[in-house]
Amino acid sequence: MMAAAADGLGSIAIDTTQLNMSMTDPTAWATAMNNLGMVPVGLPGQQLVSDSICVPGFDPGLNMVTGITPINPMMPGLGLVPPPPPTEVAVVKEIIHCKSCTLFPQNPNLPPPSTRERPPGCKTVFVGGLPENATEEIIQEVFEQCGDITAIRKSKKNFCHIRFAEEFMVDKAIYLSGYRMRLGSSTDKKDSGRLHVDFAQARDDFYEWECRQRMRAREERHRRKLEEDRLRPPSPPAIMHYSEHEAALLAEKLKDDSKFSEAVTVLLSWIERGEVSRRSANQFYSMVQSANSHVRRLMNEKATHEQEMEEAKENFKNALTGILTQFEQIVAVFNASTRQKAWDHFSKAQRKNIDIWRKHSEELRNAQSEQLMGIRREEEMEMSDDESCDSPPKKMRVDESALAAQAYALKEENDSLRWQLDAYRNEVELLKQEKEQLFRTEENLTKDQQLQFLQQTMQGMQQQLLTIQEELNNKKSELEQAKEEQSHTQALLKVLQEQLKGTKELAETNGHSHEDTNDINVLTVALVNQDRENNMEKRSHGLKSEKEALLIGIISTFLHVHPFGANIEYLWSYMQQLDSKISANEIETLLMRLPRMFKQEFTGVGATLEKRWKLCAFEGIKTA
Repeated sequence: MMAAAADGLGSIAIDTTQLNMSMTDPTAWATAMNNLGMVPVGLPGQQLVSDSICVPGFDPGLNMVTGITPINPMMPGLGLVPPPPPTEVAVVKEIIHCKSCTLFPQNPNLPPPSTRERPPGCKTVFVGGLPENATEEIIQEVFEQCGDITAIRKSKKNFCHIRFAEEFMVDKAIYLSGYRMRLGSSTDKKDSGRLHVDFAQARDDFYEWECRQRMRAREERHRRKLEEDRLRPPSPPAIMHYSEHEAALLAEKLKDDSKFSEAVTVLLSWIERGEVSRRSANQFYSMVQSANSHVRRLMNEKATHEQEMEEAKENFKNALTGILTQFEQIVAVFNASTRQKAWDHFSKAQRKNIDIWRKHSEELRNAQSEQLMGIRREEEMEMSDDESCDSPPKKMRVDESALAAQAYALKEENDSLRWQLDAYRNEVELLKQEKEQLFRTEENLTKDQQLQFLQQTMQGMQQQLLTIQEELNNKKSELEQAKEEQSHTQALLKVLQEQLKGTKELAETNGHSHEDTNDINVLTVALVNQDRENNMEKRSHGLKSEKEALLIGIISTFLHVHPFGANIEYLWSYMQQLDSKISANEIETLLMRLPRMFKQEFTGVGATLEKRWKLCAFEGIKTA
């Protein structure tokens, strides 16, 4: 495959204008290396990186001693060379001229050559596609521009392995992957080939990388050990050996309060070592006696500290009580603000903030109260522990006066503690009673509210029932009156019909004229109308409620404003604006009950016939 590729590349015609420069022209090589940010080594010409910005005397193998990773002076970000162009911009490769060969770049439209994953600590590259006539000298001439070469292993099958001195030199060699190499100006297939440079996995590289990793691990362990040694607490001072002189000095130190701790440590070490003997027993006894003399001092210090602690506890409890009282006052302020009188005047945002503040204050108040109750419970437990403790104190050799004073002090302390215990118990009982009363008052309030709500609902239902019963009785009375009127009118009608028949018969027999019969008919109609008026007067015997009087006043005013009258729908639409529950039938029955105040007239002809109600109360007053 390599030979076929070389044959194909060798058959490509080469423009003579590309060969018009000498084989040792350093400009093309420098341009190609500049695209990768590399400095061509071993070629005459202008150096791409000036000596002023290079690190003088840079030794890449410095890491083998100090554990520093290899530093690449060509690496971007170190300030030695300009950073490479961004990856989006394609690097333009140019022709590279060497003494024995020429390197031609591949077509820029083709994809870049692929490479394998880089092994750790890689310093060796695989170079394939070499010309068959390529020698190690030519390979070294081409690749020594990338850096110092330590070894070249060439195979007979047109590939080789090149090992560089540093890892960053491998990146420069990878840049040459894809170039077509031609030896001299020959067009023979054996003198040309397409280079393929890739990472190679070598045991030597991996071994050196492992060595560096182990060295860094050792340095890290050493650094951690130094850090632990620095942070470790200092060792206790060395204790001197026993001697009579040192024992005398130690006895003086034991009498001093400031040096007692250090001296008693030395004394304990001597006794544990077995320095006590018959000869030194008296001296050790005196030192033990001196140590015992500090017991009273320590007990007095403990008593003073306990007294200070009790005073601090009392001050803390008093301060906590004051804080709890202030919290109660703040909660009371919030509760007063949430009442109806003040709550209605606040805006919606202000109400929201007040509600949030009130909840927060109540939570803090409850927390403070629980803390205070916890302190009191602890004090009660301490009191009960002191009472239940029956073990007598150790007997101490003190004077009789000291024993009496101590007994008197213990008695007074016992009495004060008993009084405090009684006071705390009373306070706890009061708190329990207050809590129970508060709970009961809350329950009573909720029950009272529920009872009041139920009573209000019952009263409303009773009122509704009474009104319904009243309306039912009114309807029954009206129905009975209508039945009576109907029966009365029927009886009257029968009587009138009989009278009419009798009068007709008399007229026929006596020969009365037609005018007499008309007068009789008019008389009967007048009687019927009078009877109807009497019935209407009976029906309108009076107003039943204040509501009807109010409706009559409003309707009278409305009809007085409308002298030509108004139909029942118009009147009902006006009254419904004042009372939405009123119906047109109620208004019409009310108007019919008062014929002397309201009268009904028919206006229009045919389809435009309309019933209208008018106010006739003032006409009745004028006629009267």
